[in-house]
Amino acid sequence: MVRKITLIPGDGIGPEISSATKDVIAASGAEIEWEVFDAGLQAIEKYGDPLPDEVVESLRKNKVGLKGPVTTPVGKGFRSVNVRLRMALELFANVRPLKNFKHIQSRYTGIDMVIVRENTEGLYTGIEHMVGKDAAESIKIITREASERICRYAFELARKEGRKKVTVGHKANILKLSDGLFLESARKIAQDYPDIQFEDKIVDALCMNLVQFPERFDVLVLPNLYGDILSDLGAGLVGGLGVAPGANIGEECALFEAIHGSAPDIAGQNIANPLAMILSGVEMLKYLGFDSEAIRIMDGIEIVLGQQEKLTPDLGGTSGTKEMAQAIIEAMV
Repeated sequence: MVRKITLIPGDGIGPEISSATKDVIAASGAEIEWEVFDAGLQAIEKYGDPLPDEVVESLRKNKVGLKGPVTTPVGKGFRSVNVRLRMALELFANVRPLKNFKHIQSRYTGIDMVIVRENTEGLYTGIEHMVGKDAAESIKIITREASERICRYAFELARKEGRKKVTVGHKANILKLSDGLFLESARKIAQDYPDIQFEDKIVDALCMNLVQFPERFDVLVLPNLYGDILSDLGAGLVGGLGVAPGANIGEECALFEAIHGSAPDIAGQNIANPLAMILSGVEMLKYLGFDSEAIRIMDGIEIVLGQQEKLTPDLGGTSGTKEMAQAIIEAMV
């Protein structure tokens, strides 16, 4: 069955890596029809808004989207496109699978974890105000409903993928009410999953443990700010943002995205690494039930990663964006 998917190519290198990803997905045999929309800087130039209403409506209609990196202008009064999409579509779970690739250089081996981040509240609600002229105050919102929802998602993901442990990160020793409520919610939900090991760790100790022995972690679930920080830390453990996919999942919609920036300094030069975007496309295919097509792409990626000359410069090769995508296509079985 053909699935209609919303595609947001993005800014900077976004159109190049999005095009490469489309080619790879098409070659996998997955039947996808794309609805393409601008968001970010290009949308501001055309519509005066980095996130036109038609983009959100397309995602609501199609239920699934794939997004390249977008740029939010600094100091121009525009709210982050990513935050607006998450709020508008109630994409409550930010999901970052992190796994070592055999041929990607990293300080660590044996890493295979998923970081699940609550995506709709905490400090990222942006509720701030000045207190006089010399102080600023930000309000952190943690609710029982959102906390239980994200913790249940983490446990369900662990059970679905055959994972053994869920770790909740928090700062409830200091933030006894807000993070205390998040921890209390996690403990409550854990009781419904006796087959899955549960532990909690104070977030600063968790950071240390991730650097010491990341292979011991399986599924991590955290409030918004901590999840944002630790998901980038986790990407660094397996080779960087260029090899890490991302997804934003809600009850009705899902949006898959490369989590790195738009890199305008190398845009249009055909040297951008498309791997994170392609991997996000793989996660999208798995979500849609195109499992065999996802496996074909992953098999092709593993082969190409072992052929250094076919990789982009950031991965130690001499190939271009289009050429790396074509090599993956040719390596598919």
